[in-house]
Amino acid sequence: MGDAKTKTHDERIFFGKWLRDPLRMGTFLPSGPALARAVAAAANTGREGAVVELGGGTGAVTKALLAAGVAPEDLVVIEREKGLYALLVSRFPNVRIVHGDALQMKELLAGIGPVKAVVSGIPLLNMPPSFQKRLLRASFDLLGEGGVFVQFTYGPGSPVPDRRLKSLGLQPRLSSRVWRNVPPASVWQITARGKMLTAETPRPAAAETGPAPAGL
Repeated sequence: MGDAKTKTHDERIFFGKWLRDPLRMGTFLPSGPALARAVAAAANTGREGAVVELGGGTGAVTKALLAAGVAPEDLVVIEREKGLYALLVSRFPNVRIVHGDALQMKELLAGIGPVKAVVSGIPLLNMPPSFQKRLLRASFDLLGEGGVFVQFTYGPGSPVPDRRLKSLGLQPRLSSRVWRNVPPASVWQITARGKMLTAETPRPAAAETGPAPAGL
């Protein structure tokens, strides 16, 4: 299937699933290439270890993580929706795709080696505080020393309120804004307090994110 046909196919799949469960899907379109590359760059901290992706969708971020240098054997994707899980399995035969609930990631990934990054495509802005806390606790239980939780969001601020992050001993950092995505998005890195990312952390190039629209 050509790139244009694949894009149209994925948009139809995503839109149909969004109509059935808009809160779970978060948006009616899959992540665009610029956003996927920005997320992959935010997960590339230069540390050793696996990358866990939560909510793989149609695979846009999965593809970008592989293109950014994450080895297939070091990438695990957890997808809850059966149809999307089957699609990911067919598209990424060399990547471990797990069908299950992200809140159960510790049980689903028992025995996995050190994890350097958890990348979330789950729309945290749509989720209640209890879900946000449970997901972040489960993620940081899995993350190794200095690991990072990467979340993209379509809201203007942090996907989790600062006071909630502080209560969990976590801190947010804006990695990039991706104006070229539809809708425009932000990529955030969340780390344990006192474990800020090093200055060498790669940042997406300006050409990837694009200039801010006038008036914003």
